[in-house]
Amino acid sequence: MHPPPPAAGVAMDFGQNSLFGYMEDLQELTIIERPVRRSLKTPEEIERLTVDEDLSDIDRAVYLLSAGQDIQGTSVIANLPFLMRQNPTETLRRVLPKVREVLHVASVEMQLTAAVSFLTILQEESMSVHTYAHSFLQVILLHLEHRDTGVSNAWLETLLSAIELLPKETLRHEILNPLVSKAQLSQTVQSRLVSCKILGKLTNKFDAHSIKREILPLVKSLCQDVEYEVRSCMCRQLENIAQGIGTELTKSVVLPELIELSGDESGSVRLAAFETLVNMLDMFDTGIFTPDQHLRFLEFYKKLCTLGLQQENGHNENQIPSQIAEQEKKYTSVRKNCAYNFPAMIVFVDPKNFHMELYSTFFCLCHDPEVPVRYTIAICFYEVSKLLNSGVYLIHKELITLLQDESLEVLDALINHLPEILELMSIGGESSVQENKLSSLPDLIPALTAAEQRAAASLKWRTHEKLLQKYACLPHIISSDQIYYRFLQRMFTIMMTNNVLPVQRAAARTLCIFLRYNRKQEQRHEVIQKLIEQLGQGKSYWNRLRFLDTCEFIIEIFSKSFFCKYFFLPVIELTHDPVANVRMKLCYLLPKVKSALKIPADMHLLQQLEMCVRKLLCQEKDKDVLAIVKKTVLELDRMEMSMDVFQKKNYEKDLLDQEKEREELMFLEMEQLEKEKHQNDGRSSDKSFEKKRRDSRTPMQSLPKNIPISVPGPSSTAPSTSKEIKKSKLIRSQSFNNQAFHAKYGNLDKCASKSSTLAHTPSVSGLMRTAMLSLTDDSFRTRNTSNVPASFPPNPVLPSTSRGTGNTADPKSSGSKDTQPRKATLKSRKSNP
Repeated sequence: MHPPPPAAGVAMDFGQNSLFGYMEDLQELTIIERPVRRSLKTPEEIERLTVDEDLSDIDRAVYLLSAGQDIQGTSVIANLPFLMRQNPTETLRRVLPKVREVLHVASVEMQLTAAVSFLTILQEESMSVHTYAHSFLQVILLHLEHRDTGVSNAWLETLLSAIELLPKETLRHEILNPLVSKAQLSQTVQSRLVSCKILGKLTNKFDAHSIKREILPLVKSLCQDVEYEVRSCMCRQLENIAQGIGTELTKSVVLPELIELSGDESGSVRLAAFETLVNMLDMFDTGIFTPDQHLRFLEFYKKLCTLGLQQENGHNENQIPSQIAEQEKKYTSVRKNCAYNFPAMIVFVDPKNFHMELYSTFFCLCHDPEVPVRYTIAICFYEVSKLLNSGVYLIHKELITLLQDESLEVLDALINHLPEILELMSIGGESSVQENKLSSLPDLIPALTAAEQRAAASLKWRTHEKLLQKYACLPHIISSDQIYYRFLQRMFTIMMTNNVLPVQRAAARTLCIFLRYNRKQEQRHEVIQKLIEQLGQGKSYWNRLRFLDTCEFIIEIFSKSFFCKYFFLPVIELTHDPVANVRMKLCYLLPKVKSALKIPADMHLLQQLEMCVRKLLCQEKDKDVLAIVKKTVLELDRMEMSMDVFQKKNYEKDLLDQEKEREELMFLEMEQLEKEKHQNDGRSSDKSFEKKRRDSRTPMQSLPKNIPISVPGPSSTAPSTSKEIKKSKLIRSQSFNNQAFHAKYGNLDKCASKSSTLAHTPSVSGLMRTAMLSLTDDSFRTRNTSNVPASFPPNPVLPSTSRGTGNTADPKSSGSKDTQPRKATLKSRKSNP
């Protein structure tokens, strides 16, 4: 072996120290190789391990057990279940006696293998139970007290499994009767421990009378054993014994033993008694408690919940600081366990009595000075809410308290089930307390916003991400206006300013859900405009990347028609983006964009998409983007287009999309009905009502161009079945789609008409689809701009989405998250035709 070559540029050191170093390395290598040489077998050893190939399996097993090596005997015992299946008679007659002989002096490995093989034979039922008991049971019993604990436990597990199958008489004569002497104090501790576990198993095989006469005396004796290990082991078997003798006998015999063991001098025995008592509670109806016992138990629990907090629990003046700290730690642990078991205590007192019996205790746990206690009660808050059911309004204030907790760990524990909790609180409560429920909502919204701001200000971004994800439930809890004014703008801010990508994506998805359930068309259009202007056309490439993330969520959450109507063109305009990262991300999104199209109605959009992809493929200069484009082209070619009519293979997806579109139309219809209801309620006379209805039909040409509009649909109070009306609607739709509009698509609802104009050949099916939608979709109704909320500008003008179509792109403003673009050189592009 040669020493490693020296590093380049370093002279070879032939000094004495260097040579000694090489010698030491060689010596170490020699030591490593020695075990390999020793493991090789000599010819004599190989000869002893060689067995005649002509021997049968039974003959080979007998030979190896008689004259073979230890490893060969272990192999034979491991193969014993196979021999029993192949030839049980010869195995029992010739092989098993040899196994008994070998096990007397067998190694630990062979003993463990035998225990497993005996259990496998029992489970495979390759022989009758009586034959098994006659042939194997005595071998198992013989090795139960093996000096090695692992071997003893292995044989005990085999015996306990055999007890389940062996007949009662065999158990009585072969196991129970000898157990009387094995459980005596004169026997070893190991023998008495084995006896405890066997007694616990035998109670399932005998009737209550036999257990009382033959087993319980042994149980009482072992519960009073002088060794704490035996007392603890027997205590843990009392649960099985109680199940065998029934409730009445348990009360008179087992419970007194448990009570005595619960005061044992050994901590392990007291712990075993407590755990056994808890496990046995299912056997008893809590009705066995007298009213006095019920009250004492409840008061004791309440005292534990405040242990260490009251003055009478103060510290001794003689205690040193370390003792005080240790005691405080124990007190905190007790209160934490009380918080963990609080739902069970609600069941104990009955939820109807929660306010009188446990509310003050719940209040204390929610305001506990220690974080672990508040963290635990926050975890249990959902269970408590479910148990209270109609009385959930009683803990509204505690929910607000935990939402405002200074510890983010408590907040993180609470928000795991925040949607379920809020849903219970929004629908829970009786009619008599409806006012109490609603009065807490003003406190809920500030608490939710404050919780999000605390999470955002911390370094625990995962908690912030989780909280934003849970906020997606708010449309089912609070009104659309409350979400719009208190939460939606915050989602925009997070998307544009937060530096953590998962948090930004969570905010984007939640914003899309807010938009999905928004009840006002004006607000929806303003949000869409803001998404396009501040993200899709933002100066920072980071914002444009988040716009693509948002569009991905829109495709998932909204209907296909909604995406195509508002976001299709802004998305494909990013094929001209000056930053390669944006174009690359767009390429990954294009298959989902294509999946949102329906043929033949969206054929003009498909042509627009193909034109942009073709342009990318031909003009892209960035090699990474070009590689992604080529992969995307192949994927797009393999995709099958959705049709306007349902297809069998895409039936479920089409049905889901139809349901989304139906819900979107329903929201629009509900908004229109609410407006008409307000108009009807405010009219002073039929004449004024008719005047208002005429005034509400504002011509499209008089509306500001920046407000997203489309072809107005029929009023709910006017007839809509006339062919003349439908024909006039179609003509107006066609003329409107051909009108001049603001640069690119200043009006959101003109996206589809713009794409058809760019395709040079207006699609008749597309116009027909627009006309038909105008008859059914309230989103085509005109809207007045006088009620635009102050959070958005009343007259926004959409900038062109073709930022990169000319040679005047500013690399500092449009090519980077802050100031610098990803690519130093920007390619010049021609304008769209």
